[in-house]
Amino acid sequence: MTARRFLALSAVLALAACAGPATRAVRPNVPDPEGGWGDLSCVPYARARSGIEIRGDAWQWWDNAAGRYQRARRPEPGGVLVLARTRRLPSGHVAVVSRIVSSREIRVDHANWASGAAKGRVARDQPVVDVSPRNDWSEVRVWYPRIQDFGGTTFAAHGFILPRMDVAAR
Repeated sequence: MTARRFLALSAVLALAACAGPATRAVRPNVPDPEGGWGDLSCVPYARARSGIEIRGDAWQWWDNAAGRYQRARRPEPGGVLVLARTRRLPSGHVAVVSRIVSSREIRVDHANWASGAAKGRVARDQPVVDVSPRNDWSEVRVWYPRIQDFGGTTFAAHGFILPRMDVAAR
């Protein structure tokens, strides 16, 4: 096939695709009007899901919550787990607790945990386990859907921000 024919065929196929069913453009980091999510990071997702109005990168949430929201070492449904900033997680990570399975396991809803084609996607009801020696949720392992396992990485966790105002700070 000559280059000219290839270009002509490409143009016809491109035009045919434009004539197909309409598609919605979803802006990054913004819920679409139908309740879905586009490609997004963990912060706007956690803010929208939890109602906790904190700004900044995920690793900044713990300090930014001081005096505004209750912070805890134990998980509660609706609370936000805050993972510390590390070389592997340069912006940290936040995830919303969806339920408690046991004293050492919770399930979270979060965005942008996966890599590759799933990067920026929302993952719901994903396991997180406490692997800290004192059972204080300071070290956790997070489920990786792509490998259907926790993997070997342990992440430092600041704790949980609860969706309640800090009454002591008033």
